[in-house]
Amino acid sequence: MKKEQSENSPQKPNLHSRNLDNSGYHFDQLIQSCPELNDFVFTNEYHTQTIDFANPEAVKTLNKALLTKHFGIKNWDIPKNYLCPPIPGRADYIHYIADLLASCNNGIIPHSETVQGLDIGIGANCIYPIIGNSSYDWSFVGTDIDEYAIQNCKKIIQNNPQLIDAISLQLQTEARFIFKNIITSEDRFAFTICNPPFHKSEEEDNKGTLRKISNLNQQKTTKAVLNFGGQNGELWCDGGELKFITQMIYESSKYPLNCLWFTTLVSKKENLASIYKTLNKVNAAEIKTVDMAQGQKTSRFVAWTFMTADQQKAWQF
Repeated sequence: MKKEQSENSPQKPNLHSRNLDNSGYHFDQLIQSCPELNDFVFTNEYHTQTIDFANPEAVKTLNKALLTKHFGIKNWDIPKNYLCPPIPGRADYIHYIADLLASCNNGIIPHSETVQGLDIGIGANCIYPIIGNSSYDWSFVGTDIDEYAIQNCKKIIQNNPQLIDAISLQLQTEARFIFKNIITSEDRFAFTICNPPFHKSEEEDNKGTLRKISNLNQQKTTKAVLNFGGQNGELWCDGGELKFITQMIYESSKYPLNCLWFTTLVSKKENLASIYKTLNKVNAAEIKTVDMAQGQKTSRFVAWTFMTADQQKAWQF
């Protein structure tokens, strides 16, 4: 017999303890924040309220509700075919970065606009800066190679006055670079954050999308029509995740005192050995791998710094 689940049962039991969704989605409350979500909510065979996570419109509307309820964001939207990220997973990355900063600050998480993060590949959704600012009062610089994505982030910021002084945007005009043209000699970033493109080609991306949809629908799908969105630069690049992160590491070594912690998500665990090898080549002073889990899904981010322990403690948050 299958065990029945109640509406408020922990659907995502492995989320960070400060994650506002770690007890699952409370759809009645979310619908109050975003009435249009009601059109997508149904009760499944376990008598639990849910949505069809293979439906991109349902997922986007859930995101709208979460951003309104948890973070006070109004009129959030993204253009069609742009990446619609899962809010709980993105929030976990932010919360674990907060723990990382606390490790250099006598165990105290810094809550201040003077803590500045650099979001590499902010996309059209502006998710990381929204969560980081709302949760910890941090400020952000968001960069992207896609001017249309930057323009959409501007709309989100303009629609939410609390973000205007907290988030600045910068177009990366040379797609082959990550930090060059962005970090200046005067900058002092407490951290960088990045969800790199992890496929090597559009074909590989499409295959991954089909697997995702098939898993959600529990049936074979032949067309990648139910994608969660994502432009080429968001989902794939020449050489895939490993080449992108390797480039990031080599560039980061040119700015050893401009950033306390460089970090990036690593989707493929098999890439870790090569990433560690490259980090040792550039003489990173400290390397950390932080594991994260959302239900049955596991992910991780790698963090590195070129600062000694004494330099880390001397950092002014």
